[in-house]
Amino acid sequence: MQNLYQNILQAKKNRQKLLAILIDPEKVSIEQAIVLSDKIKKSPATHIFVGGSTFNGTHLDELISVIKTTAQLPVLIFPGHPSQISNEADGILFLSLLSGRNPEYLIEHHINSVDILAKSNLEIIPTGYLLIDGGKETAVQRVSQTQPIEQENIELAYKTAKAGEFLGKKLIYLEAGSGANQYVSLEMIRYVAQNIEIPLIVGGGIRSMKTIQEVYNAGADLVVIGTAFENDSNFFSL
Repeated sequence: MQNLYQNILQAKKNRQKLLAILIDPEKVSIEQAIVLSDKIKKSPATHIFVGGSTFNGTHLDELISVIKTTAQLPVLIFPGHPSQISNEADGILFLSLLSGRNPEYLIEHHINSVDILAKSNLEIIPTGYLLIDGGKETAVQRVSQTQPIEQENIELAYKTAKAGEFLGKKLIYLEAGSGANQYVSLEMIRYVAQNIEIPLIVGGGIRSMKTIQEVYNAGADLVVIGTAFENDSNFFSL
């Protein structure tokens, strides 16, 4: 399944909002993935993201294969490390942690993944990743050793996102972190969305359908739900 990015662009042009479920392979077994994928298939989700900040297991290929077979949605890798690349997926968000200054997450991991990606059939989507303060220390913050952008510093978030666009990133991802106490502020989402041309992804700390709609209304093109769905796989049935 290729042309994932073109489909996202077309959805943005058509004002069709997208929804991704993030599955952390560190927290989900193969057996659990079968059940979750069946529920995802019945949900409004349009995409599945797979990855985590600290995963180093050996069941990633099988997990993605099961998810694709059951949910029948495009699967993109949301990598925390080059070891999380799997050719079973349809594509990969090639993330640069633009909000931090750790060279490992700006370019080093990317260099180390070249040999794997060059031999894969994955659609590679360059993505500017901005970690926003969600009110608690996140796994991304601990692993990357970078500080998040403060919710009040909307100007810095905008300039960082715009710099990413100028650098050729195809997506911008505003992330408050897994299990965040506070999702990215609607004011920040709105300002960034109004001032970039490329699609905007927003995730972290979103726990209700009402909040999803508010984030869409603020300008997000794709919303990501992770912890809320992990904790309640009937999230969309409420």
